[in-house]
Amino acid sequence: MRGIVSSRVEPVILLDTTLRDGSQSEDVLFSVVDKVRIAERLDAIGIDFIEGGWPGANPTDDDFFQEIKRHPLRHSRVVAFGSTKRSLTTVETDPVLEGLLRTETGVITLFGKSWTLHVTDALGITLEENLDLIHDSIRYLKERVDTIFFDAEHFFDGFKADPRYALQVLQTAEEAGADCLILCDTNGGCLVPEITHITQQVTLLPSATRIPWGIHCHNDAGLAVANTLAAVTMGATHVQGTINGIGERCGNANLTSVLPNLLLKMGRTTQAVSPAKLTQLTSLSRFVDEIANRLPHKNQPFVGASAFAHKGGIHVSAVLRNTLTYEHIRPEEVGNQQRILISDQSGRSNLLVKLAEFGIMGLDAQDPRLSGLLEEIKALEHRGLQFAGAEASFELLALKAFGKLPDYFQLLGFRVIDERRIRANNERTMGSEATVKLLLGERTIHSVGEGAGPVDALHTALRHALEGCYPQINAMHLVDYKVRILSGGGTDAKVRVLTEWHDGQRDWGTVGVSDHITAASYDAIVDAVYFKLYKDGISPSGEKQIGVVAI
Repeated sequence: MRGIVSSRVEPVILLDTTLRDGSQSEDVLFSVVDKVRIAERLDAIGIDFIEGGWPGANPTDDDFFQEIKRHPLRHSRVVAFGSTKRSLTTVETDPVLEGLLRTETGVITLFGKSWTLHVTDALGITLEENLDLIHDSIRYLKERVDTIFFDAEHFFDGFKADPRYALQVLQTAEEAGADCLILCDTNGGCLVPEITHITQQVTLLPSATRIPWGIHCHNDAGLAVANTLAAVTMGATHVQGTINGIGERCGNANLTSVLPNLLLKMGRTTQAVSPAKLTQLTSLSRFVDEIANRLPHKNQPFVGASAFAHKGGIHVSAVLRNTLTYEHIRPEEVGNQQRILISDQSGRSNLLVKLAEFGIMGLDAQDPRLSGLLEEIKALEHRGLQFAGAEASFELLALKAFGKLPDYFQLLGFRVIDERRIRANNERTMGSEATVKLLLGERTIHSVGEGAGPVDALHTALRHALEGCYPQINAMHLVDYKVRILSGGGTDAKVRVLTEWHDGQRDWGTVGVSDHITAASYDAIVDAVYFKLYKDGISPSGEKQIGVVAI
């Protein structure tokens, strides 16, 4: 075991609230199908409980609870989430409690106020009335379902304001029949010492020896993961969070960080997430980002593309000898992989590793072609190219340096015309037309394309010119396009264009630099086309070769 080992040895229970709290993240909108697909992936990795939403809050949540019944889960149990009853209703007639029971999940998370400020100002009732709401709601639900989790909303802020009342809320929930008490840092502003101190007080309660307690942290101070782990160290055996930390405002505790820290650093176990299943973590992270239509955060710990990426030559030289020199775990433990980046900080070690990935092996470290390639890379990055985010462009550069890149076509010239069109109703629209002239073998090809902008039009014209000989390029799709000003800051500044592409089988990035944004874009697009054709094993004649061009 590595790192700190908690004195409590019970397996940690995991509740994922990506489908509920995570869906409250800005710009995240899950459909019913999305929710079901994510639930199935959470079940596959071994999450114990999946909070599906708040029944009655919106039609999507209601439909999900019905649809998930048609998709049996192997391990996970679906949880319905809602509040205690309203002050002017009875438990038998309260619509929130009725909606929770209608889901037929068998497990319910019920939240109630534990901060006096919220009781008096938000609910507008007395402190005693709030205790009655909590007690009556839990007691009523517990008689009808198997498991009740009680989320003590704003517990840590409530404890700081009135510790006696905050603890009384927990005691009331326990007496009413709650199966687990979850302490919530709802505003996400607590520091680790505060979490440690307050949870220590909870462990002194008489109920602490009889009923499990858990932790639910938000990330407004950037400490949700740290606070969660601190609570586990103090005895929490129930952990709530979301995949990739998505959630309202700054998000929730990120389970893709919590899980490996628990299993690999703290020596804790869970009910079903074994070390073997932990290898699914990176793919799960990227799957949720894809479903949420978010770009993966490269620098995310454990699962990010840069989590085990090495750029400096000294670092690479050391990590090739012993990965522990600059990697705190083996990336394979979380389903990630080591990456060696190429930049103007690269040394021969970086180049030899990357060239081996391309099939260029057995090189002498003193090979003059290697020295020439290294100098060219440094010169190009000095001009503004960036290969760390455009490895396809680097691979093409390396293949060309060793005389292994086919000559698919040559540019003879291109022209782009932008036009603003004014319609009869005075509606103004922009459009572009591009013309490219290519040498394809011994043929000269002219092609025209239209698009919403100059880059779109140029891409279309290039595709029209090439698709007759290379139909494979129609499978390419641009998924990201970034422009960065490199110098000057004026309208004549040099720019770098980074593009990312997908063809259903692979993803790749390319780069172009110029003082003209269209020229930089063209270079990046051409690299993308060349990379696609080379990886597909296509010859300059357009015929399929057996495998990629041999080195």
